[in-house]
Amino acid sequence: MSKIVVVGSIAMDLVTITERVPETGETVFGEAFSMVPGGKGANQAVAIGRLAPQQVSMIGAVGQDAFGKSILDNFIAQGVLVDKVGTVPETTGVAQITLFEKDNRIIVIPGANKTVLTDTWTSEWETIKASQLVVLQNEIPHESNMEIAKYCQKNGIKVLYNPGPSRETDFQMLPFVDFITPNEHESRMLLPSLSLEEALAKYPNKLIVTLGAEGVLFHNGQNIERVSAIKAEVVDTTGAGDTFNGAFGFAVTSGLSVKEAIQFATIASHLSVQKFGAQGGMPTLEAIKEHERYEKTWHFE
Repeated sequence: MSKIVVVGSIAMDLVTITERVPETGETVFGEAFSMVPGGKGANQAVAIGRLAPQQVSMIGAVGQDAFGKSILDNFIAQGVLVDKVGTVPETTGVAQITLFEKDNRIIVIPGANKTVLTDTWTSEWETIKASQLVVLQNEIPHESNMEIAKYCQKNGIKVLYNPGPSRETDFQMLPFVDFITPNEHESRMLLPSLSLEEALAKYPNKLIVTLGAEGVLFHNGQNIERVSAIKAEVVDTTGAGDTFNGAFGFAVTSGLSVKEAIQFATIASHLSVQKFGAQGGMPTLEAIKEHERYEKTWHFE
């Protein structure tokens, strides 16, 4: 059985590179177009698969179309176990991504991801029960996330929850998860009545706020700590957050502390933005070990 289970979205990313974003009613010429596998859940599973092949299972759904088959083939090539990925009579999820000035704008069409519902599960629960960590995001129905998180808490399985894109129901997940990793905007949506400092202090070693180029903040139980980002020649930021989450999940299940896991994941996301595509730059464990910030005291099986 796999050590980590990712339950979440699977999509094909339709990526357009442009030097100018059109105004309303305007048509502009783009520079390039490509189709690459994506979806927050799939990205996080691939990030783990690159670090630990055959130790991560994906639970989700693809459509009965060419995109679905291509994505399943890619999972297998990236070391992700796919026996719990269903094929349903829907279109595969799609993310329309526009890359402009080394940043991204994304529109998500859920498609088959809307069908990831737990009421028909049988063997999926057994796969989760045998794991050490379950990773969740917000591109499948909230009700599914809640049922999974409650099941994991009841059975002593840790949950890493990445609340993106934000939903008004995100706060309902807080009592049932062990780690939650919003960006600054998502953190404000999650806990609107608290300042960032107050929120971090209320959820020590649980709330981990990613700030892009400003690094990562968390509370260690005594004070707030910042893990600084690493400067990089940015090619594509798509998937950097998913790389961080996948790497963090791998690190905490490998015995690293929360701070060490954040440091490890920061290296991974730093490497990921230097190549094109949400999954294209996701590093292997060997690549991370070669980075100057890698601590030789970290050990992985």
